[in-house]
Amino acid sequence: MRISTWNVNSIKQRVGHLTAFLAEAEPDVVCLQELKCQDESVPRAEIEAAGYRVETLGQKAYNGVALLVRQPLVLTEVRRGLPGDEADVQARYIEGLVAGEGVAPVRVASIYLPNGNPVASEKFPYKLAFLERLRRHARALMDAEVPLVLAGDYNVIPQPEDAADPEAWREDALFRPESRAAFRMLLAEGLTDALRACDPRDGVYTFWDYQAGSWFRNFGIRIDHLLLSPQAADRLVSASVQKHLRGLEKPSDHVPVTVELLDA
Repeated sequence: MRISTWNVNSIKQRVGHLTAFLAEAEPDVVCLQELKCQDESVPRAEIEAAGYRVETLGQKAYNGVALLVRQPLVLTEVRRGLPGDEADVQARYIEGLVAGEGVAPVRVASIYLPNGNPVASEKFPYKLAFLERLRRHARALMDAEVPLVLAGDYNVIPQPEDAADPEAWREDALFRPESRAAFRMLLAEGLTDALRACDPRDGVYTFWDYQAGSWFRNFGIRIDHLLLSPQAADRLVSASVQKHLRGLEKPSDHVPVTVELLDA
């Protein structure tokens, strides 16, 4: 089973890139972030024509997450929204159970974690609270011992080697000690950073800003992660970054990250 995560930075603008990626990589599950549209505006026809079922949690102009599941795999138990704060109306979390003939069930979540900037605003405490809610929910899901993949744009640079210039991010919410500590607490629940488990090299990035020639200078950061429960990690075969998609015309500033798991 191939599972990809991709912050598409507007699904309506990037639907051509998305369908080309589906044809090229043939992922079984795709976790999308930053749809930037309401559910009724998602280009479902194009995605369904590519052979995928689509479940979304959209929001006008901002946020938005989706799960795409390639047929004949089946998606059930869809949950929209991260538990723990009924007042939170931001569209940042969707999960479901994916299974099929000869494929053991895997619970997959698409997550768009808050950016948190500026740090001095209410956005940073919201980011940290979201991470804590995610940690608690992950622990509850892991109690069922069903393989779990928490995939998405975490807006966290875990380590200095995950940035081309760590000093440039020192005071940014993505690299603040509080954000990194909260991410480590999430991992401490028993989750595995799939990409780092397969590729520990420096210089592996998933995001390049549109400004200051970041792409051409390879001034990137790694903020898109797939975290695996022990049961999912036992099935891990490989993890990779589809870096070439950042070089497309009018690309997203993120690229897909893909893991391959044994079917059973």
